[in-house]
Amino acid sequence: MTLSTELLAENVRLLKSRVRKYSFYGAFIALVMVVVSVLATVYAQNGNITLEGIAHAHRANVGLWLFETMPFLFALWGLHINSIAAYEAGVMVLDQTSELRAQNAAIEHQMQHTVTHDTITDLPNQALYRDRLDQAIHNARRATEKLAVLVLRLSNFKEIVNTLGHFNGDRLLRQVAVRLGGLARDSDTLARFEGNEFAMLLSSVRSPEDVETFLKKINRTFESAVMLEGLDVEARIHVGAALFPENGEDANTLITHADLAARTAQEDQRGYVLYSPKLAESSPRRLTLISELRHAIESNALVLHYQPLADVRNRRVRRTEALVRWQHPRYGLLAPGEFIDLAETSGLIRPLSMWVLNRALEQMAHWHRAGVEMNVAVNFSARTLLDPDLPSTVAGLLASHDVSGRALTCEITETTIMADQELARGVLMRLADLGAQVAIDDFGTGYSSLGYLKKLPVHEIKVDRSFVIDMLTDKSDAEIVHAIIALAHNLGLKVVAEGVEHKDILDALLARGCDLIQGYYISQPMPADALTEWLRESEWNSAVAGAQAAALRNL
Repeated sequence: MTLSTELLAENVRLLKSRVRKYSFYGAFIALVMVVVSVLATVYAQNGNITLEGIAHAHRANVGLWLFETMPFLFALWGLHINSIAAYEAGVMVLDQTSELRAQNAAIEHQMQHTVTHDTITDLPNQALYRDRLDQAIHNARRATEKLAVLVLRLSNFKEIVNTLGHFNGDRLLRQVAVRLGGLARDSDTLARFEGNEFAMLLSSVRSPEDVETFLKKINRTFESAVMLEGLDVEARIHVGAALFPENGEDANTLITHADLAARTAQEDQRGYVLYSPKLAESSPRRLTLISELRHAIESNALVLHYQPLADVRNRRVRRTEALVRWQHPRYGLLAPGEFIDLAETSGLIRPLSMWVLNRALEQMAHWHRAGVEMNVAVNFSARTLLDPDLPSTVAGLLASHDVSGRALTCEITETTIMADQELARGVLMRLADLGAQVAIDDFGTGYSSLGYLKKLPVHEIKVDRSFVIDMLTDKSDAEIVHAIIALAHNLGLKVVAEGVEHKDILDALLARGCDLIQGYYISQPMPADALTEWLRESEWNSAVAGAQAAALRNL
């Protein structure tokens, strides 16, 4: 028997007992009144009350019998009707009780939801996020998996609220929640902490590169403006990320490190930063690193690694990208992401870029003298590109190393161009006059305003790895890659796909007409000597001409 059935039975039992009680009271009163009425009738007829008189009255008036049975009939009828009424009343009480219980349950659920969720966005709040993070860390530790903690901030939130009011501030938060929610998987958690701060938990991540790819997708999501009060409002978001277990093994440490990275991201032109131990260092430490970096540039303590680019049709490698590394005396070999921002903010980016260019051209000249046809690509930051003296400097370095400008590819980003389109165009035109090739790096992650492609001497587009790496599983990414390739070819430009990590992606790119590829499927970045050895043995250089093959063997 269910609880509701038991409750109904108990209600009906109580009501029936009361109905019987009062029904018997009514029948007794009615019976007394009938007796009194009969006796009064006998007395009125005979002047006295005797048994013979009572019997005579009944023989003379048959209706008296009926009159006497009426109390009993009404008592029985009343018991029946009242039993029905008692049951209906019980049902009504049960319904009301059930309704009250449902209302109480809904109120309790709402109260519990309010405790664990943000009232504006309806996202999990910080308390629930921490609970889920603790559980995710526990599961990741057992499964030996990685996870990532992201802290996201709207850097212009206060400005928007001051201008458009708190109501529109809340609308902005809800729209941000919707956009971020569209990126999250079912296994991920998106939360709002407080104010302008959100957080995400990414489960089952494979590598820091996967996290960086996701961060780039966040950037693209917020390229379009948010509509508030009929105005297009830019939502500037900065993201910091920390990985388990590399950057912390508990929730507090991971959130703290992601928060520090997010604060650092406000000064980073990319808009995102992955945590590294150097972020936790004090200002004096930062000043020391700047001094050390300046010394490293002046003393040639930096090194170049080279990552080849392969022609997908003839399986030839004719170009490689120069990537700087810092051989730090205490921290070992540092990747660019760990010191490029430092160079940007300290004003060291131009001497650093010139050091890279000089050493890359020096290495290229060495290959050419040895008979190895290998060109190089060098990245230029906004500060470097927008220097009017850059073309003259490049011309001088080309001449000093006796190499042709046609062997040099200058890689720049869309963001770099948009910093000052006119100045950028002038500098690039002069570089093109030297014979240098111009490639747009990380295409699709910047402004994606296609107008500049017609105005600038661009020869090549590099599709950002964030589109390439998931193109086999993400239909949108696949369509973007296909559209970029088609666009480039219609404009007479070549296409390089970054982030090619396995053959299936290579086959898909080949089917779509991609020209060159770059990624770990071909080779990771390596020192010049290692690249030379790789060229001797790699299947990607199997079609190299006989003279060049002999040159490689002699190197």
